[in-house]
Amino acid sequence: MTNTENVRLAFQSIKSNRLRTMLTAMIIAIGLSALVGILTTLDAVKKSMTEAFSNMGANSFTIRNRGTGIRIGGSGERPKPFKSIRYEDAVAFKNKLQAPANATISVVATSGATAKYNLEKTNPNIIIRGVDENGLKAQGLDLADGRNFSSTEASQGNNVCILGSEISTTLFKNESPIDKIITAGNHRLKVIGVLVSKGSSMGTSADRSIYIPIYKAKVINEDSNPSYTITVMVFNNEQMETVIGEATAEFRNIRRLKVNAPNNFEITKSDAVAQTLFENLAFVAIGGIAIGVITLIGASIGLMNIMLVSVTERTREIGIRKAIGANPSVIRKQFLIEAVVICLMGGAMGILFGILLGNAISLMMGGSFIIPWLFIIGGFALCVLVGVISGYYPAKKASRLDPVEALRYE
Repeated sequence: MTNTENVRLAFQSIKSNRLRTMLTAMIIAIGLSALVGILTTLDAVKKSMTEAFSNMGANSFTIRNRGTGIRIGGSGERPKPFKSIRYEDAVAFKNKLQAPANATISVVATSGATAKYNLEKTNPNIIIRGVDENGLKAQGLDLADGRNFSSTEASQGNNVCILGSEISTTLFKNESPIDKIITAGNHRLKVIGVLVSKGSSMGTSADRSIYIPIYKAKVINEDSNPSYTITVMVFNNEQMETVIGEATAEFRNIRRLKVNAPNNFEITKSDAVAQTLFENLAFVAIGGIAIGVITLIGASIGLMNIMLVSVTERTREIGIRKAIGANPSVIRKQFLIEAVVICLMGGAMGILFGILLGNAISLMMGGSFIIPWLFIIGGFALCVLVGVISGYYPAKKASRLDPVEALRYE
């Protein structure tokens, strides 16, 4: 008997027990959909974060008054915040840094603002950010129309702004926003530029942000004690550690720290932030794998039970096949193929559901749609393995039945 005939017989047996087969396949599908869904979501999130940090460039680092606070698991302790980085300190650092790098200053002036133009207005979810003349480049933002801030505008705080693409589309449906006057919060600003659409990254969106000169942000800031962020873009990645050392020494002098005093600020490389996020996401991946494996173990036990019942029900059939010449190897292959086919049916459903679920979550988080070919191939391989493990004992039991006793079985 050929493998093709064994597959045909396996499908015939599956058709005769459709409900039982589908219930078993669904258990396998649930396990795989949980596993593939979580891993697909994590892959999409990693891709989104990689794109977000690649926009900032690998040759940059930031100086803040506290750590990023990005962690999953662990003790749950928040990073210790140091005293705020004042505007004057940030400007002094930018002017005094002599390293081969550009320093830029940024701050959030207002969160949850509403932008208006004539009768059009946005939802109250607009963030007004203050940046200097290098701020857009540091954040990987490009202009679709208009121009950037000049150094004079940044330092004097002119009433000008650059709009995110979503705000521009909402307020100016049939006309150019350049040189128009809008109201952002309680402030009237002249539009000098519009950004290229970037989409959402890690829960924030440049498309729903209004960028204003850094000094203007200082004047209108809602926070009485805001902390400014300094981003340093290094010209050559090989000089990164040298520039970090010089920047640390310079900022310690500005903060007037004693020689033996620890830093009261945090320096974080952009790629280090991404690496920290990826390491923390590994905990989620382990949890997802554990859930999927536990479910698959339960499914394999259920499949083995179904195959044992099938052997008992088909004892007489096995005796007839042995009587007409089928050897133990043929009987064993038939039951193994049947177990593998059931697993593959459940696996196909589980992988499909998992990909759809993972990508749905990814799209809701602002990520992109991906097809995880590695997980698809791995999922089908896992299905074959589960089928072989679950079907081996029942197949071995069927192949060892005595034909004479099997023919007498009622």
